[in-house]
Amino acid sequence: MSPPTSSLDQSASTEESRWFAREVHVHDGALKHYLRSSFPAIRDVEDIAQESYLRLWRQRTADPIRSARAFLFTIAQRVALDTVRRLRRSPVDADVRLGDIDVVDQAPAGHERLSRSERIRLLIEAIDALPARSREVVVLRKLRLVSQRDTAVLLGISEKGVEIQLARGLSRCRDYLRRRGVSDFAAHGS
Repeated sequence: MSPPTSSLDQSASTEESRWFAREVHVHDGALKHYLRSSFPAIRDVEDIAQESYLRLWRQRTADPIRSARAFLFTIAQRVALDTVRRLRRSPVDADVRLGDIDVVDQAPAGHERLSRSERIRLLIEAIDALPARSREVVVLRKLRLVSQRDTAVLLGISEKGVEIQLARGLSRCRDYLRRRGVSDFAAHGS
């Protein structure tokens, strides 16, 4: 008489968990140290480690793994490199909407405050409507106050390229605002 299927599944799952703890998770500290020292641009090493564990686990279910440590570090390196490439392509956080950025409002109350709020909303729309590269430059230079040199390094373009993209972006923002009846945005302290 064979044991019930659920007992077999539970036993296999327990053995997989033991294998993971014995062969993979013991390298957690070394893995995170490697990621921090080799990829200082990555802020959240925990995410890279977790993604690496997940990929290794998936691979283990498909094929046996000879050296869990070597495979884990190879996966982590690839995930980290992909993350760094993504950061270099666009240092602007895609998950952050420009409308979520706190704007200090020192305008008077009443109708003036509402019109300022409307102008800010339109400015956010104008920035959102920019081509990707111009938007990145405008956000870095004007909202995050990153220097021209650092912006160039972050985006992998020349300082002249930053200057050109900033001028184009600001010009398009002004045009966008004018078409919507806001011609005096800068005059109101924005």
